[in-house]
Amino acid sequence: MFTGLYMANSMTGFGRGEASGSGYQFSIELKSVNHRFLEVVVRMPRYLSSFEERIRKTLQDKFQRGRIEVHVNVVEIEERKRLVKVDNDLALSYDKTLKELALALHTAYETDIYRLVSFPEVLAVEEAELDLDALWETCSQALSKATDGFGQMRSSEGEKLTIDLLQRINLIAEYLNTIAERAPYVVSDYQERLHERLQTLLGEVELDGVRLANEVVYFADRASITEELVRFDSHLSQSREALRSSESVGRKLDFLVQEMNREINTIGSKANDLKIGQQVIKVKSELEKVREQIQNLE
Repeated sequence: MFTGLYMANSMTGFGRGEASGSGYQFSIELKSVNHRFLEVVVRMPRYLSSFEERIRKTLQDKFQRGRIEVHVNVVEIEERKRLVKVDNDLALSYDKTLKELALALHTAYETDIYRLVSFPEVLAVEEAELDLDALWETCSQALSKATDGFGQMRSSEGEKLTIDLLQRINLIAEYLNTIAERAPYVVSDYQERLHERLQTLLGEVELDGVRLANEVVYFADRASITEELVRFDSHLSQSREALRSSESVGRKLDFLVQEMNREINTIGSKANDLKIGQQVIKVKSELEKVREQIQNLE
């Protein structure tokens, strides 16, 4: 029924991606829940914190709403090169101090390099500096895979929501048609009831036809729901159009539902008719279901 249409996206989704390179394996998971705006929360090792803003920017370019949690796990799959550094100044200072001590104690002293390097901080093992550009290349590959799966799930969930919402909108339109068909009879029924009531009260006294007609005209004007029905139909059309859009539609639909609720409340109060009232209740029930569903749309 709705095949071939653009579909709105859901705000809930999950995606996972992995990539290896430069001696590391990156595993990235994305998951999101409903949120009024876009919020990106990144959890990753501190030594890669410079990647956080790039990850956030990547997601901001692709998604518009939802609270997205990003979990970045990194495993070292190749041992990093380690270098031994010598603090020459410190070693020379140790040697000079030992010579001075030997002289003060009148003791012979010979420089022993093996003893010197055993003193604290003369030798230090340092890991090779990380190539952050190469690591980002691997990280971005894993992020791209996670984002693809994440986006596909949001799209799939959004398609299901869109189909359900379009069906509910069509059902609401049917209820409105029933209201529109009933509306002309509201005035005639009122005229008939008013005539019967006055006839009962006045008995044999002749009714003033002009005053009766004026009262009916006044009621017809006060009870007219034509404008509300036209606006409601416009809101339904805008909702269908929004749902068939590939853009973010959640906030727009939320506004349209508020407007439709306002119109249906006015219809119910103005018409003051049992049969229309029954349809109004059905419309309100469906609008509440629509409102709940669109909270999940991006």
